[in-house]
Amino acid sequence: MKRSLLLLFISTTILAACGGDDGKGKNDAELVKLKKERASLDEKIAKLEAEVNKNKPGKATAVSIMVATPQQFNSFVEVQANVNGDQSVTAMPQAPGTVQSILVHTGQKVSKGQTLAILEAAAVEQQIKAAEVQLILAKQVYEKNQRLWAQNIGSEVNLLTTKATYEAAAKQKEALIAQRNMYKIISPVSGTVDLIDIKVGDPLNPAMKPAGIRVVNFDALKIQANLGENYLGKVQEGNPVNLIFADTKDTMKTKLTYVSKAVDPVSRAFQVEIRLGNNNKLHPNMSCKMQIANYQNSKAIVVPVSVIQNTAEGALLYIADGNKAKAVMVKTGHNSNGMVEVLEGLNEGDRVITAGYADLDNGDLINVE
Repeated sequence: MKRSLLLLFISTTILAACGGDDGKGKNDAELVKLKKERASLDEKIAKLEAEVNKNKPGKATAVSIMVATPQQFNSFVEVQANVNGDQSVTAMPQAPGTVQSILVHTGQKVSKGQTLAILEAAAVEQQIKAAEVQLILAKQVYEKNQRLWAQNIGSEVNLLTTKATYEAAAKQKEALIAQRNMYKIISPVSGTVDLIDIKVGDPLNPAMKPAGIRVVNFDALKIQANLGENYLGKVQEGNPVNLIFADTKDTMKTKLTYVSKAVDPVSRAFQVEIRLGNNNKLHPNMSCKMQIANYQNSKAIVVPVSVIQNTAEGALLYIADGNKAKAVMVKTGHNSNGMVEVLEGLNEGDRVITAGYADLDNGDLINVE
């Protein structure tokens, strides 16, 4: 009986074991099947996504463009300049005194050596009057001795003495007149009275107060400016120049007439100059902007300096290539007034992106506005 029960237990256990193996096998097979189906679906989804993205455009960047066209390009060196005069002087007395009279007015043309004003010099004038009396007397005595000597009357010593006295008296008067002229304001040049900085009754002392009458020769005006030594060799005599007078809103075209070859050891600058003819609109000490055209190209391709991007590989900009942005490496030349010359990399007709380029990469979609 016990043996029969044991055999029945063993048989049941074996059957249960066999039945469990069949369920696990089915599950494993089902799992493998599903994984293969999922892999197949993933592959199909990936292909469909790629196809859809290929035919569907992405977000385009809005840009503005300019067409590269050959044009006249001038490169300028720009500097602040001043109007000066080769003959612009303030005439002053040589001796101190009080202004007695002013003989000219502003705008009046005067000649070199002309008296412009007189200072009081009563003491010197009295000395001149006394010298004139002495000179007349000495002259009369000398002439009398000349007549006597011609008649063989008198001595030669007496004649020579009276002659020396007469000549000394004449020189004394000349010295006093020269001294009197020191109390006059005399124009050292020919020109136009531009400023009268004195009035009758003013005490003048050249050593204390540099006041007087300014005379300008408007036929000898010049405009001068200083350039840093880094411009040496970049500007030449004869370069075209634009002079811009902001105060008078006037512009003048001329040429550079002088370029200094020496650099100031302190300022490290050299001087350039333009000599002008007669121009009543200009006055000494006026300021202006001097634009020196030191480079010209009649067929230059130029772009705004701002579109040039400096990279490790060099300078580049973006052009519109259809509906995409294309990065182009370029070589630049002179720049002036916010524009730069492109020597290599651009061709006539290329559409240069001038706005929106900061957000672009090569090949990005663009929308030209």
